[in-house]
Amino acid sequence: MSEKLPREESEINGLIRHLDASVSPAHSVDYSAQRLRSTGFAECSFANVDKGLPAKGFIADAGLLLAWNQSESHTQRFHIVGAHTDSPCLKVKPLPDAGSFNWKQIGVEVYGGILNNSWLDRDLGLAGRVVLEDGSVKKIRIDQAVARIPQLAIHLDRDVNERGLILDKQIHLAPIWGLGQFRPGEFAEFIATSLSISVHEIAFWDIALFDLTPASLLGADLSLLASGRLDNQISCWAATEGLIAASTIANGEGTTSVIALFDHEEVGSESTHGASGPRLAWLLEALHSGSRAQFHETLSRSHCISADNAHAIHPNYPDRHEPNHRPLPNMGPVLKVNANQRYATSPESAATFLRACALAEVNHQIFVSKNSVPCGSTIGPITSTQLGIPTVDVGVAQLSMHSARELCGAQDPTLLAKVLQQYFSE
Repeated sequence: MSEKLPREESEINGLIRHLDASVSPAHSVDYSAQRLRSTGFAECSFANVDKGLPAKGFIADAGLLLAWNQSESHTQRFHIVGAHTDSPCLKVKPLPDAGSFNWKQIGVEVYGGILNNSWLDRDLGLAGRVVLEDGSVKKIRIDQAVARIPQLAIHLDRDVNERGLILDKQIHLAPIWGLGQFRPGEFAEFIATSLSISVHEIAFWDIALFDLTPASLLGADLSLLASGRLDNQISCWAATEGLIAASTIANGEGTTSVIALFDHEEVGSESTHGASGPRLAWLLEALHSGSRAQFHETLSRSHCISADNAHAIHPNYPDRHEPNHRPLPNMGPVLKVNANQRYATSPESAATFLRACALAEVNHQIFVSKNSVPCGSTIGPITSTQLGIPTVDVGVAQLSMHSARELCGAQDPTLLAKVLQQYFSE
């Protein structure tokens, strides 16, 4: 029998399994649902919420997952952690068959704000969902090197290193996936064969390319973690593991813990499964079961952590960072602040997060954008606006955000999970 792994090593291995499993939003939700199911959370659906919800449960639907651990007494407040299951990528178009000069290519659409060059010269697989004519859904994951986007040789682009690489998203990001004359319907036939179904059964799909390189520890001291989709699978994993760990001990008096893992954050969140959609509000109202006025009072006493990765100081580009707010890897989760409300953090909402860090004995850092560099945003302002719940934006510091492969400190994800467990326990 092998020796039991130290807790930290076991946790990072669990995160690596999560990252490698989460090749699409639906696969991420499926993996988190398996973790919740195996630890005693009951699966539910919005079709039967009127019949009552279990004390520990979850709802999984495509790229959206909602889970909760309800207070033993009447819910007086919610503690919510929100994150998102999607990442910038290349999605396969409905009619993808294309090509020229005897090269077969796949038509793709850019999803979110990708770093275009990071997708070049990588072996790419396919993953997502296929909806059949009978309304059923099949997840698909093809781990073979199906496609590749080859960069133009330097011999044919002599000044590329001085001029910089310029890529037309329509022309230069079309992956190659074979040789010969392309034929309409060939990609659909490939998908049907992979699923062992007839091509005529396929109604529609949501399929994207993903880098086949698995997640791995990096550095001579193994202090770093490299993977695709760190933004924002780290937060999805930390929220799920924090909720599971906190569910084994009593909640704070009257506190119901909730995680909300949304889809479509990278493209604005405006969908049924995004943070702008109604699903989280539906769940909170069902969990509360009081009058409308009482529900609003409960929301005003509640708190939300919007967990989404932050920018670590880049050693090659320190001038892009605000001098006094430069997060470092493996130094704890980052509190994100923006005076123009690109982040939802307020003094009050920050204090709740900082208390959880102190009680968990975890260091924290602070990020503020440089005035000359526009600040991104998260689901935090959306959730705060939609529900009227004080919200704080936090995340793990990373490099290469929105690259096909990103980098962070190996200790930071477990530190975030530890803080979220403490937050759910209050």
